[in-house]
Amino acid sequence: MLFQEPDNVVLIKPKKTASNPKPVRGVKPRAAKSSKAAKPSLKNVVVDALADMKALDVKVLDVRGLTDIADAMVIASGTSDRHVRSVAQRVVEKAKEAGFRPHGVEGEQDGDWVLIDLSEMIVHVMLPRVREFYGLEKLWDLTLSRRVARG
Repeated sequence: MLFQEPDNVVLIKPKKTASNPKPVRGVKPRAAKSSKAAKPSLKNVVVDALADMKALDVKVLDVRGLTDIADAMVIASGTSDRHVRSVAQRVVEKAKEAGFRPHGVEGEQDGDWVLIDLSEMIVHVMLPRVREFYGLEKLWDLTLSRRVARG
């Protein structure tokens, strides 16, 4: 129950008893604490790993409805081939730690463009010149109006 006073709101929770088994309307019961912490989303894991390694111009694209290979695509840039490789390695490490197993990693030897297949998400880490040349954002970033016109 809520009682409003001029300057504050007071929340009063009645105790549950055998005669009062129903929760009070408007008061959400607390979730039971589990021994395991909630598993973070793959998107959060990837974006956090990219931020940790100071990846540049990170874009997350929703590609559902455009392809069956993934639900999302992440495109990021690195400052050098060494930076691209280390950013990609960090994404793989953090994904594994969070329980997401990468299906494959391509391009680590060259370091111009590293692709990480995380099943529901594809991560591209590339040099800015390679990113500009291939223009993946333009290819995959279709707005809703363009999707409707297309289908």
